[in-house]
Amino acid sequence: MAEKTNTSDSGLGPTLDISDEDIYEAMTEIPGYLDITPGDFKEVYLLALRHAAERLKRSLKAKDVMTRDVAWVSPDTPLGDVAGLMARRGVSGVPVVSQGKVVGIISEKDFLSHLGTGEVRNFMSVVAQCLKQKTCKALPIRERTAGDIMAAPAVTVGEDTAVLEIARIFDEKKINRVPVIDAQGRLVGIVARGDIVRISSLP
Repeated sequence: MAEKTNTSDSGLGPTLDISDEDIYEAMTEIPGYLDITPGDFKEVYLLALRHAAERLKRSLKAKDVMTRDVAWVSPDTPLGDVAGLMARRGVSGVPVVSQGKVVGIISEKDFLSHLGTGEVRNFMSVVAQCLKQKTCKALPIRERTAGDIMAAPAVTVGEDTAVLEIARIFDEKKINRVPVIDAQGRLVGIVARGDIVRISSLP
């Protein structure tokens, strides 16, 4: 079982806000006469920035935004260990890997769906039940493993899958993360919905 650092750096730095003073200083550095006003200069700059951002969004692939150091578990990992790993790393789901291949994925939703009655709708439902009663809904699955409750087969993408396609998969499959595999089917990374949201926030 491996653990990942809870970061996902796409290399897309923060967007800078351009001021009138920035424009003036830039224009004075260009030799010769510019037949353009600072306002026109700024408008052209902002339009170019927007087009560049759109081009970047269209060209980005899974390998450009994925987290490479991924937390994963095996099918026989006890659920207590799975939950502990997810809690330590602050993630809501991890791939399940067997013999180097992704065979499933386990998330908070999978835990909740195996905690008994239909009244368990979210994590706080479990907390409320455990606080009110002497027993806890989590106890019946204490001896089970990741393979018992994982969602399988896992939805995966390749390293060259376009980010826009991954966003479509998230919406279509109603999922929040997707493992990235290489040509041999081995786990090489993971893309989360948050990675897509960050890219979408580019101007």
